[in-house]
Amino acid sequence: MEVAPGVSRDEVDAEEAVRQQQRTEFASIAGCDLAVAQSYLAENSWEMERALNSFFESPIQGISSQHNHLASLDTVMSASETCIDLTDDNLAVVSLSATGNTTESVQHEDDSTFSFLTWNIDGLDLENLQERARGMCSYLALYTPDVVFLQELIVPYYNYLKKRAVTYTIIAGGEDGYFTGIMLKTSRVKLLSQEIIPFETTAMMRNLLIVQVNISGNNVCLMTSHLESTKEHSKERLNQLKLVLEKMQAVPESTTVIFAGDTNLRDKEVTKIGGLPANILDIWEFLGKPEHCRYTWDTKMNSNLGAPYTCRLRFDRILYRAAASGSQMIPRALDLLGLEKLDCGRFTSDHWGLLCSFDVVL
Repeated sequence: MEVAPGVSRDEVDAEEAVRQQQRTEFASIAGCDLAVAQSYLAENSWEMERALNSFFESPIQGISSQHNHLASLDTVMSASETCIDLTDDNLAVVSLSATGNTTESVQHEDDSTFSFLTWNIDGLDLENLQERARGMCSYLALYTPDVVFLQELIVPYYNYLKKRAVTYTIIAGGEDGYFTGIMLKTSRVKLLSQEIIPFETTAMMRNLLIVQVNISGNNVCLMTSHLESTKEHSKERLNQLKLVLEKMQAVPESTTVIFAGDTNLRDKEVTKIGGLPANILDIWEFLGKPEHCRYTWDTKMNSNLGAPYTCRLRFDRILYRAAASGSQMIPRALDLLGLEKLDCGRFTSDHWGLLCSFDVVL
């Protein structure tokens, strides 16, 4: 970088260090190389949010031919594929190509149970996005969870879900770049209010989405987030976790609180902050640490990233605070979703979905 008149070499070096950090952060968030990051940042006066918005908006207009066009997410599936009808609460038919079998599941409303799904759907990965979005809808149709927490939504994926998942109300945690969302089954869950709490020091457009609902007469506070990614951002991630725990504690005791999402947490990080408050449970731990759903991000089993290394972590977590009185929602079971490969040869996401079921006891 040339030194302008009146500007010291130290100032130039400091600015270059800042820009190098911006390039690295942009590449980490966008999943691109440093050259692409440099291009978008330079075109947007090195303003991170503007550059990211520009990057994520461009695929909406159509991307290169080696990828599926995001605009085609709303097109009708070919006659050879099974059409997922999400307008019928009582019957869901889904075809999972990994087995070649068609599975039918009959679901009936039951106030004695409650279920939800949390899933980082990896909308930032544009490869086979159309097939993967349909795959995600297949699981919605098969399991019909009452609530769905989503991370890494992008605008085309969000619009696709609004058209396909008509039995759900969808609340978005943002509208630019990538963001979280909460889906509420309209026949079962009544929306009371919604709120977005910003993480003031995030470098990755992260926040906390809070939705107050009533489920079969029970007041429930639902929260989701995508906490700061990568090992290098542990300090910020823990600050975000502390804010989440504070918000959970601030909810009136008469209300059940459920937080779920891609936390990017390592176990030692939770230990570092002194563990969870006594009245907040990690549901996986509460259920006896079931081995079959220990890892939700697993490059040994999931080939979507094509990672040359093996990394198995429990990034996706569910935290729970019971209501102090009245009927209780008691965690019963956890299962992983998305373990089957689609026709395209890839999984629905690089994360497994985490399905949690509860018993509702009066």
